Amino acid sequence: TTTKSVAAAAAISEGLLFKHFPSKAALYAEILAEECEADPELAHLLGQEPSTATLVELVRGMVGHFVNISNGSDQEEAQRLRFMAASHLEDGEFARLMYAKIADLIGATFVTSLERAIDAGDAAEIGGDPLNLFWFAHHTVLTAALTRLPVTPCLEYGDALVLERQLCQFILRGIGLSEAAIASHLDRALSST
Repeated sequence: TTTKSVAAAAAISEGLLFKHFPSKAALYAEILAEECEADPELAHLLGQEPSTATLVELVRGMVGHFVNISNGSDQEEAQRLRFMAASHLEDGEFARLMYAKIADLIGATFVTSLERAIDAGDAAEIGGDPLNLFWFAHHTVLTAALTRLPVTPCLEYGDALVLERQLCQFILRGIGLSEAAIASHLDRALSST
């Protein structure tokens, strides 16, 4: 759609729209961020005390979200995922905006929960910026979802529930969680879905 039609639907001038949103990508990113913030499951999770259990649930939620998109259950979300991938291959504006919104929304909970897991002896510290571990996890599930989006998937990962568990285990190991912590918390997180 055009910015002119968006402004008309909002009963404002196109100039006022651009005063608040410098581009259509910025407007769309803000709409998606508002939707994320309104998600009751995410709000509940972000309201939890940072801990190993919260970290595992956050990873499980992210994995579940992307696996569900790639199952084809929500074509609107699948289209957003395609838009995100296209942004990476073009000017990157939309992807940068979305990453900033995601970091603002989830980043602190992830990092603090990881720190608590390390303090509790449930995870080993991995050098570098701990938020990068969140991005590595995000990119892993984003790419896995993209491979399953076409009508004929690029890769056949098999059963979605097995894929979800395997992705969770892979990511949790990658961010430094111990096998004991994974065994203790992952089954609980997966059974709550």
